[in-house]
Amino acid sequence: MNDTYITVVGNVVGDPRRNRLPNGSVTNFRMASTARRFDGEANDFVDSSTLWIDVACWGDLGGNVSRSVAKGDPVIVRGTIATDSWETDGARRSAAKIRASSVGLNLARGWAEFRRQGSAKAVPVADAPPAEHTLGEPGDPAEEPYADLEKRSTDYVGEPATLHQESADDLDAEGAFEPAR
Repeated sequence: MNDTYITVVGNVVGDPRRNRLPNGSVTNFRMASTARRFDGEANDFVDSSTLWIDVACWGDLGGNVSRSVAKGDPVIVRGTIATDSWETDGARRSAAKIRASSVGLNLARGWAEFRRQGSAKAVPVADAPPAEHTLGEPGDPAEEPYADLEKRSTDYVGEPATLHQESADDLDAEGAFEPAR
């Protein structure tokens, strides 16, 4: 089978909608990806054409998308592209749609907290939204944005499938930033 894979970077233009169907559940949303180019005359970047595309997320991916993604969020979507066709008012219509295999928030535009699905040893997360982090302001608690990482992180804690057994405390910082000779 020759599926056509595509990766689209853009913004969600409407809140995702979760639908339960006889063959499973799906979350649908629409996204826009606007091309930008450098205009030498204006000496600035300018918007070019916009791709509007529907995205379908099936199963667990759809559930995670409906919990994590909202209108306006910058996302990266990877999946197979196909054309959906239907008939309305006697006219044949069609639109491109991505059947997503992966959806992620675009961390070039902000930061996020990740929670593993179904983790038995998950650490509870505070109900309050995280404070904005702007580094370098005197007296700002964001000067040490990773100070509470041990309390927040659940990656590989006490699991038999740990990638490694070292912690940051075990590593020798001296020599880590020596220039190459």
